[in-house]
Amino acid sequence: MNYFEESLKLHQKMKGKLEVASRIPKFDKDMLSLAYTPGVAQPCLEIQKDINKSFELTRRWNTVAVVTDGTAILGLGDIGPEAGMPVLEGKAILFKKFGNIDAIPLCIRSKDPDEIVRTIELLAGTFGGINLEDISAPRCFEIEKRLKEKCEIPVFHDDQHGTAIAVGAALINSLKLANKKIDEIRVVINGAGSAGIAIAKYILKLGVKDLIVCDKFGIIDEGMQELNEAQREISLKTNRSHKKGDLADALKNSDVFIGVSVGNIVSKNMIESMAEKAIAFTLANPTPEIPRDEAIEAGAYIVGTGRSDLPNQINNLLVFPGVFRGALDVRSKSINDEMLLAAGYAIANSISEDDLNENNIIPSALDERVHKKVSDAVAKAAVESKAAKINE
Repeated sequence: MNYFEESLKLHQKMKGKLEVASRIPKFDKDMLSLAYTPGVAQPCLEIQKDINKSFELTRRWNTVAVVTDGTAILGLGDIGPEAGMPVLEGKAILFKKFGNIDAIPLCIRSKDPDEIVRTIELLAGTFGGINLEDISAPRCFEIEKRLKEKCEIPVFHDDQHGTAIAVGAALINSLKLANKKIDEIRVVINGAGSAGIAIAKYILKLGVKDLIVCDKFGIIDEGMQELNEAQREISLKTNRSHKKGDLADALKNSDVFIGVSVGNIVSKNMIESMAEKAIAFTLANPTPEIPRDEAIEAGAYIVGTGRSDLPNQINNLLVFPGVFRGALDVRSKSINDEMLLAAGYAIANSISEDDLNENNIIPSALDERVHKKVSDAVAKAAVESKAAKINE
């Protein structure tokens, strides 16, 4: 199937993948008076007295805004907010399918972080959570940080944290198979944008001690002038041996490669230079950093990609429906580190020891049981970390 041509046909036929449906089963004169005027005045007055009643008397408790400015849409780059709408509609139907969450696309016509933050802040009273999507780095870091400070509902940038959690789960299971300890391995990440930096922060929390991050200017080290603010921050926690050079230099004797960069940037020689039972997560899409078969020929023990047509797809669809479902269920004020780590372990533990193998390190994103395990783990972590407003 030519997915590009067939997708265009589907979108032309459907004229949008979302619609609004009424939850009122039967509409007669009495129901009109209850659902709308005059009866609706009473729930309005109750919310006026206690704004938290908006979570009990409206659909706010189960509604998430999916927000973009159109600057980093898939691999297409800055194509504008309206052009990002098909992606956001797709994200919304995934929220519904795997989390039973009502997601509303919001495409903002601005690249100004101040305007974006203010717009979302003003609309936050409509929603139970905010999912930031396809906003370019480094602006995405500032926008997320400021929204977390201003909003009393969960704010989650999926390109950062969703990807990081999925990679973390795959790493946990890969190390089990390779019989390596997380605090004894060397990890190299190529790509220091939103995903790469989020992955770095996440696996450091998992226990990685020796981590090198590379970007187009080579190995990132403390004090480099080329770094943006987010990269400067991560440089203080990585490459503690102050190694110099390029990606090839970084990969020598390393145990794990994580690519969130561009296709065909890694050679077979670079994989061959890695340690025994090397693990390679080549996540550039649609063309990975090195073809899977070439990586295996060069000695890689485990290879994961972002592609659905290859084994070990590392997909953030495993993450965001369950994370938001768990957060919404306990009305969490935020999505904190404890919740993020709980999600990663829940995904990793969804594969039994008997089923775990080199071609099955992470569960299918279509397995609805995984999403339930993630939501349960996230809700529990929210309660235990005092982020939850209910079930405390």
